[in-house]
This record gives sequence, structure tokens and C-alpha cells, in this order.
Amino acid sequence: MISNTRPNENLIPVIIPSYEPDARMTQLVKELADEGEFVIIVDDGSGEDYAGFFEEAKELLSENGVILRHDVNRGKGAALKTAFKYVIDNYNTAIGTVTADSDGQHSVASIKDVKKSLLKNKQNLILGVRSLDGDDIPWKSKVGNAITKKVTRYVSGLDVSDTQTGLRGIPLKFMEELLSVKGDRFEFEMRMLLEAKGKFDIIEVPISTIYESKEHHSTHFNPFADSVRIYKVLGESFIRYIFSSLSSCVLDIALFAVLCTFLRGKYTVYIGISTVIARIISATYNFFLNYKMVFKSKEKVGTAAVKYVCLAVLQMALSAVLVTAGVRWLAVVPETFVKIVVDTCLFFVSYKIQQKFVYISRNPFIMRSGS
Repeated sequence: MISNTRPNENLIPVIIPSYEPDARMTQLVKELADEGEFVIIVDDGSGEDYAGFFEEAKELLSENGVILRHDVNRGKGAALKTAFKYVIDNYNTAIGTVTADSDGQHSVASIKDVKKSLLKNKQNLILGVRSLDGDDIPWKSKVGNAITKKVTRYVSGLDVSDTQTGLRGIPLKFMEELLSVKGDRFEFEMRMLLEAKGKFDIIEVPISTIYESKEHHSTHFNPFADSVRIYKVLGESFIRYIFSSLSSCVLDIALFAVLCTFLRGKYTVYIGISTVIARIISATYNFFLNYKMVFKSKEKVGTAAVKYVCLAVLQMALSAVLVTAGVRWLAVVPETFVKIVVDTCLFFVSYKIQQKFVYISRNPFIMRSGS
């Protein structure tokens, strides 16, 4: 570890998590050192074969930085949290940090642009967003970001231009909260975006992205394992929504069966009574499960409940109308099949309506500007 005596007024360190780096890391460190930037490098268990690169970085930084080390590879998220904790423990009046990748994809000019934006917007999350339309961009980056962007927008409501950017300006207060956020690998950066909801607005700063070539672009991102982790994070709220809906359905049926057993022979309309009571209880259960567990709503309970009831009535009416129309247009198709298709579509539409209008949890304001 490098000792340092740097004052922490208006300090915004540049954090570089690094695993098995090459000369591109030391070149980036040299350029940052030449600009007088305070740099924190995290050697994420790279091993002895890569020690030379970190020694060179140590010499380049002199007293203007620090190198932290993991004994074994723990992942990018863990490396970032190690650096966050170091800043919080040693520079608790710092404005925040800027994170950058060690593979040379982020120019010093772009890093400084993000830093300037954080300096002006001290309580916002700053994203250095890439333009992924050029011919020099690897197709995996283009396709991966496009798909992840759409999935993120659907499941979380966040309309972020570049969900996978590693160049970010993070306020100190947000860093403190992120220390307790799950995720030690690439999925941590996705959790960071989701954690910003209702807490920190987002400013997007256009940046240039440097790739040597499509053939020689290297990354430690595992297309399968890390994508699974990221989509698992994105899918958590929707999986909870599915659980909420299915468990409500099971509760409704179970209550209906129990009530019919007790009321049969006592009331001629016992089926109707059982249906209404079971539906009221299961709907109440579904409402509060969605409110607390699925959408983690900030909306007032009473307001959300009124909107929930209105949506339930509308959804039931639409189901009846669309199934009736479908059966008439497709006379050879069984009614049950039509209902399954219609209700499945309404299930996905209902998720978005509940997310945006029923259980309102303020999404961050996203400013696509470099100012």
C-alpha cells in the first residue's frame, strides 16, 4: 500500500479496479499521474505474473495514489467496494469518486469530464455513456447493451443509455450505501443503478470509447456467467411479481375451497359468497406483497390501494372483452386457450402499469447532458 498525505478538500479520487492487467493500465495511470489525479488501484488478486505492472504503477503514482490488494480474485464489485471503504475511512470529506476500467477503454479526457460533472453535481450519480453505433465497437458490446437496456427499462423503469459503463462518478453518500449492497462481480454495477432509484438522480455524460480492434478487444467479462448474474439481478423484481401473483392465485383457490366446505348447505348462494370473500382476502394479500416486496413503493398506501382496485377491475373487464372477441374471431380455438393467451399478455402489461402508476417509486431524473 502506498502512503500519501494528499489533502481531501474537493477530492475526487479515480478508482481503477484491475485484474490481470497489461500495459494499457500503466499507460492510463501515467496519463492520470501527469494530470495530477489522485488514483486508487485495486489489484484484485492478479498474482505474481502481473506484479510488474502494479510496481510500475506504484512508481508512476509516487505519493499521489494508493494500491490496494486482494489476495485472491474476488470480482469487480468487491474491488470497487474495497476502494469505496478506503476512501470513506481515510477521506470522509471527499466529494466522491470516479471509477474507470483498467483496459484503456476510458480516455483521461473522458474521466475528467465525468469528474467535472460530479464536482458540479455533488449529489448525483454520473454515468459516462458510450456511443455504441460505430463500426469499431465489438458486436457483443452493441447487442449486449441494447438487450440489457431494454430489459432494464421494462423491469425497473430506468431508461439509462448505457447500463454497462464502468466510467461513473459516485457521490460519497452513495458510496456509503453501496458498501452493503449485494454483488461482488460485474452485476454490482447493475445493482448500483437499481439502488439509485428514488435516491440519486442520474446525469449522463457522453464519452469516447477506445477499442483496439474487434479482434483484439479483451475483457474479463464472461459472456455467460456474468450475463446470468446481471439478468438475475434484473429479474429479481419480476420473479417476486410472479411469486406474488401465483401465491395469490393459490390462496384464492384454497380459501374458496375452505369457505365452500363451511358454507355449503347454509346458504344457497354459498359459491358467490365464497368467491367474493376469497377474492377480497387474496387481492389484499397480493396488494401488500406487491407494495412491500415487489415494487418497494413510496406511494401512500391508501392512494395505491385505490389505484390497485381500479386496475384490477379494468384488467378483469379487458380480459372478458378480449376473450369474448378472441373466441368470436377464432371460432375453432378453445375458449380456455384464448383466455390463457389474453391473461398472459395482460399479466405483463399489468406489471408495467403497477410499476409506473400504482406503486409509484420515484425513478431518478436522467439528464442526458455533459453539463
